[in-house]
Amino acid sequence: MLSKFPHLRQDFLASIVVFLVAVPLCVGVAVASGVPAELGLVTGIVGGIVTGLLPGSSLQVSGPAAGLTVLVFEAVTEFGVAALGVIVLLAGLLQLAMGFLGIGRWFRAISVSVVEGMLCGIGLVIIAGQIYAAAGLKAPDSGLGKIAGLPGAFVDAFGSTKALTSLAIGAGTIAVIVLWTRMPKAVRTVPGALAAVVLATAVMLAFGLPVATVQVEGLLDVVQPPGSDAFGELASPAIWGTIIAFALIASAESLFSAAAVDRLHNGPRTEYNKEMIAQGAGNTLCGLLGALPMTAVIVRSSANVSAGARTKASRVLHGVWLLLFAAAMPWALALIPIPALAGILVHAGWKLIPFRQITALWRAHKGEALILVVTAVSIVAVNMFEGVLIGLALSVVKTAWEASHLKLEVIDKGAGPIQVYLTGNATFLRLPKIMDSLEALPQDRPVELDLSGLHHLDHACRTALENWAARHSAAGTEPVKVKETETSPESEKVTAA
Repeated sequence: MLSKFPHLRQDFLASIVVFLVAVPLCVGVAVASGVPAELGLVTGIVGGIVTGLLPGSSLQVSGPAAGLTVLVFEAVTEFGVAALGVIVLLAGLLQLAMGFLGIGRWFRAISVSVVEGMLCGIGLVIIAGQIYAAAGLKAPDSGLGKIAGLPGAFVDAFGSTKALTSLAIGAGTIAVIVLWTRMPKAVRTVPGALAAVVLATAVMLAFGLPVATVQVEGLLDVVQPPGSDAFGELASPAIWGTIIAFALIASAESLFSAAAVDRLHNGPRTEYNKEMIAQGAGNTLCGLLGALPMTAVIVRSSANVSAGARTKASRVLHGVWLLLFAAAMPWALALIPIPALAGILVHAGWKLIPFRQITALWRAHKGEALILVVTAVSIVAVNMFEGVLIGLALSVVKTAWEASHLKLEVIDKGAGPIQVYLTGNATFLRLPKIMDSLEALPQDRPVELDLSGLHHLDHACRTALENWAARHSAAGTEPVKVKETETSPESEKVTAA
């Protein structure tokens, strides 16, 4: 047995660690998304057993992610829980198509600033929303509303003993998670999130605290394949934007997570198109079961690597343990205080905010830092899908602007021809600057135009330069002399007539 599976012991132990990390996160993400807690476990099971068996990334773990909580909550609020399965199903099929078409690797080209901004915006919305949940209060629907309403929420909480008790449980959960990292290594074999939930549950039961707990419906009761009414929602154009958002954001998060996990170990590298197919297969099945969408999740993946996992067996086994837990111990879910789960998600949301990256980017690349901040603010102010689109558009504009970097130098020695040097990239974006400078030159002086320093000269600029040269030469002066790069003799020459 051991000769066939030489790493079975390491993978078995790692799977236990990942399982213990996954349980509170699966339940917490589901509750925060506005769906039954068991659906989070269903997604975790599919992510472990189904996606875990498929090729792509060997040590990456998939399941319900805090990063999609905001988008799922918005979808459930707008279209209902019944339509969630259809959305996830079609998002999964879209991921499969992208994987088979070889688009997976292109997600590596997405600006890191946009992804970091997306995570930052999601983190802010999660933190704001879960503070209400920790206090047992109803949160406003919009991201801005959640943040703007926090002062009033704290005033309401401090005026209610029940809300204060609930808030104390949430705050205590965060404190345990933070302090757990300073405990001895032997103690830290138990994940901090799990220890925090167990302690919060024990305190609530010991003192009979009036705190809301997770509502349990049973695993089979919550698995609801989408029916004809749910598919009828596809007639609404709005739902297609949500489907595309699910597919693109889940894919980007999974593939960026894969790149991060690859840096944590020396094993086989991720095959991005195969990983896209694996994620698509998992989401397709989750959709058929009416469960939450999945992505690869860095917290569980890093726990898997840190625990000594060597092969994909560890992530598959963690899915098996989730299945056994959901089937044999559903009653345990009903004991978990909701503010404890809120505390776990507040901590998770805080870790999504890239404080160090923002500082480093601002020092080295202020434009990238601006993209990050604008993406985050847009997600909070509008919604996740449109916020990401704004970030991507800003990234494209910045790249186009940088690609058209141009330096124009005019040397006039007072006698003889005026010398004009163009270096860099001459594109239509810089055409106004070029023409303003050339048209300001004296009409009665000969001009030498040196284009040999240009890396690129697009058609719009070439045509404009030809027209200007013809006009300037017609004024009774010597024809404009043009020097072009010798590296592209086949290109059209700028002529003076």
